[in-house]
Amino acid sequence: MATGTEPPATAPQPRRTGVRTGTRAAIAAPHLRSAPRGGGPAPPPAAGLLVFVVYSTWRALSNADYYAAPYVSPFYSPCLAENCEPMRGGPNWELFGSWWGLSPAILILIFPLGFRLTCYYYRKAYYRGFWASPPACAVAEPHKKYTGETRFPLILQNVHRYFFYAALLVALVLTYDTVLAFRDEHYAWGHMGLGTLVFLVNIALIWAYTLSCHSCRHIVGGKLKHFSRHPVRYRMWQWVGRLNARHMQLAWASLVSVAVADLYVYLVASGAFDDPRFF
Repeated sequence: MATGTEPPATAPQPRRTGVRTGTRAAIAAPHLRSAPRGGGPAPPPAAGLLVFVVYSTWRALSNADYYAAPYVSPFYSPCLAENCEPMRGGPNWELFGSWWGLSPAILILIFPLGFRLTCYYYRKAYYRGFWASPPACAVAEPHKKYTGETRFPLILQNVHRYFFYAALLVALVLTYDTVLAFRDEHYAWGHMGLGTLVFLVNIALIWAYTLSCHSCRHIVGGKLKHFSRHPVRYRMWQWVGRLNARHMQLAWASLVSVAVADLYVYLVASGAFDDPRFF
């Protein structure tokens, strides 16, 4: 017998998945953005990354026109195989013998590209641009299941800190290449061409991007419990933190500069024009 005290029947609720599960914050709004979704770097991250990947792949596999004394392409430095073009005083380290028949750029590009691909900013760029995961800040994850970077293959992103150490070594080699760029085509010192200026801008941006890395900031001061006991490291942490605030801009600027430096060497080496000399 009905007593009138039974709770009213309710329709079964659909099962929620992804960011709508019961273990996540219950937010009814489709997104929390109050501003338009525009903005960010131009060109859009996905397009910019795609252009760079296509260009760098072509240059790495071409195995030609990467050295025009005194300039060497940053894609081919240091040169680790015997099949490299001889570079007088340059970074020729023949660690791989005559059995290596592929482009020597393949041996070195894995380190700077690995550093960038696992970079926190670039992750955000290609997660959004290529996978829509998520499509933007404060917008719900569209996939049914969300595991973040806790499973293969994305758990490999944790090797970023090790690629950072390799990137430091590559930056040191590129600094050496920049010093060598103050020679002329006959290897005489005390000269400066347009290529020297290109290399100077590139290495400045490379160092700024590398040192603005989140891993660098953590290494400098991430494990300190009392900054007052480590004033030098605290000042370094503050300096790296200011660079880190511009990490996105430095990521794009250095990506463009390294491509421009390679393109400049290619144009000079292929005979498209001669390197203009300032003195």
